This record gives sequence, structure tokens and C-alpha cells, in this order.
Amino acid sequence: MYKIKTYNNISDKGLSRLPTDQYTVGESIDQPDAIMLRSAKLHDEPIADSVRAIGRAGAGVNNIPVDKMSERGVVVFNAPGANANAVKELVIVGMLMAARNICDAWQYSENLQGTDAEVSKAVEAGKKQYVGFELPGRTLGVIGLGAIGVEVANAAVALGMNVIGFDPTITIKRAWQLSADVKEMESAEALLNECDFVTFHVPLIESTKNLLNASRLKTMKNGVVVMNFARDGIVDDDAVLAGIESGKVGAYVSDFPSPKLQGKKRVYTLPHLGASTNEAEDNCAIMIADQLKDFLQNGHIKNAVNFPDVKLSRKSEHRLAIANLNRPDMVAQISHVLGEASVNILHMINDSRADLAYTLIDVESPLSADSLQNLSDVDGVLSVRAL
Repeated sequence: MYKIKTYNNISDKGLSRLPTDQYTVGESIDQPDAIMLRSAKLHDEPIADSVRAIGRAGAGVNNIPVDKMSERGVVVFNAPGANANAVKELVIVGMLMAARNICDAWQYSENLQGTDAEVSKAVEAGKKQYVGFELPGRTLGVIGLGAIGVEVANAAVALGMNVIGFDPTITIKRAWQLSADVKEMESAEALLNECDFVTFHVPLIESTKNLLNASRLKTMKNGVVVMNFARDGIVDDDAVLAGIESGKVGAYVSDFPSPKLQGKKRVYTLPHLGASTNEAEDNCAIMIADQLKDFLQNGHIKNAVNFPDVKLSRKSEHRLAIANLNRPDMVAQISHVLGEASVNILHMINDSRADLAYTLIDVESPLSADSLQNLSDVDGVLSVRAL
């Protein structure tokens, strides 16, 4: 019986992927094999030594101590693309809010008083101050062309916009999905200089912190609309507020409210609604549940943020899943331990990602507890599971 500890409310559609005769799932699980969560912060939480995997029902993993987990050989999964449509729709909403002055006009209408005739007169007199502009022909810059960025770019093309994109690490899969009408830019600076709207879809890491700052804003078009539905910290809020005061920035739409943004003219904040749809929560939970199930039962890895994707067709009832450091002679040392135990290798795969590697081995016979311990004792081996 596998045990999975949950944080936050996980969609029932995701939990239903874990058969109750094989899985015990709940918030009060002791010594779990895996953890499922959404936005709960694990940095200060004790994580049991029994944990072999953590699944984040969403894209970002800032709430998980990934480096510490990697040192223990714990695989950290996310759900890229499961919430892409939800975020894409909100980006389109953000553009329309800014272009058509929706929030300001709504507030104006809400504050109208008087008789029907007086309100009607005020509507006609006041609407002139909320004249906006249309999206076709405007240029949208998309920084980050992963699952969400590609969806946003393609949707904007369908709306008749000129779309430019920048992502030096775009995958072949995403490149195939991207509309041929999206123009590739050679740098973030080049993209920022051309766009009327800019949207960011990158993780928050050291190189993306304050990706849009005062220096880069200086060279952008006057009246540019800035949107941040990625992560708080991608955009320098102080620089954007100064840009609004100077007229450089036409509007700022952010999914990350803060006291400094509240009540500011032409600033529209939402309470982190990017992935807050029933469909996105279901999709994320289903993806994570399937990935954890395949990992726990078969050792397969898909959509991990710290280990490579690894899959191996099963040729034996006895399988070893080994997480190790990516350095010379590791496979040879693992094979030597198996040879010493007179265990024959039937099928295997080894792959790496940066400093970490992962090995799946189908063997002819099961290993004794002593042999499993010998594998664990190999210098550079982080974790060993017999499946």
C-alpha cells in the first residue's frame, strides 16, 4: 500500500486516479511515500525520510525546497501546461482591461447617482474619458515560450495582433506548437523595445528577478501595457509605478497584489487568479496523480524539475530505481554491486540532468536487504528503491 500525504485541497478528479486498494491518501499520513500539494510552503516543514517524490499541482515550485530534496534523491514533479488555458484567458482579459479602460469605466458607472435621465446624461458625458483602443495590429511581446507562453502567443495571433517572442531555451515540442506568425526576437531587450503589450511567462529564478526594470523601461514605447501573470518579482513594481507617473507605462496588470500597488492609477491587480479555474485545478491534480502513480509503481519520471524524464519498458517483476549524482563510474559501481550479489541485469536505462542522474534497472531476481544497502552505500547514490 502506497501512502501519499496531501497539503491543500486536491481535486477529487485527481485523487480518483489513485485506486483506494493501492493508495492511502490524506493530510494526516505518517511516513508517506509521496506528497501532493498546491501552494502550501514546504520550506519550513519537516519532510519525512520516507518521501521519495513531491508533486506540485501547478507549474511553479518556489514553495518546495527543491535543492534539499535533490540532495536526498527526492523527485519533484510539476504539472506544466495543465493550467495553460486558464492563464492564457486571463492574459487576454488583462489586455482588454487595459486597452478598453474596463476597470476605470466600471468604477465610474458604479458611482453614478440620480434619476434615470441624469444617469443617462452622465453616461454620455463621461464615456469620452474612457475611450480605448483595439487589439488587432498592436504588438504583443511574450517572454517565455513554454506551455503558457505558446498558448498566449497563438491566441494573440488569432486576435489579429503582431506577436513577438523571446525564449532562448524553447523546447522542440513548444516550437512545433508555436504559430509560424510569431516573430522570434534575439534578446529580451529587442523584444521590449518593439511591443505595445508585454507579458511574462518565466519561472522566478535569479536571472529573471526584476526582468523588467527601470533601465529596460527607458527604451520601451510610451504607453506600453505591462502584464505579470507569472511570478511576483519578475517585474520591478517600483519601476513600473514610476513609469506610470511619467507616462512611459500605460497600464500595469498584475496577478500579485501588494500594499504599494493598491489604489494606484492605471494599476489593476488580481488575487493570483491565473490558474484559479475548476478545469485547471482538475487538470493539474490529474496530471500530478498520474505522474506520482507511474513513479511509485514503475519508477518512471515525467515532468520533474530536478531529474530527467526516464521511462523503461518492463522486462521483469524486479526493478530498481536509483537516483544518483551525475559523475563518472556511477553505472559501473552500481553494476558491480549487482554482480557481487549474482544478480543479472535484463534491461536498464540511465539519464542525467545537470548534476543529477537516474537509473532504472530490471533484474532477473530480487535483491536481498544487504545488497540493497550496499547499493545505497555507494558514494554518489542518493536513493534506492526496489519495485
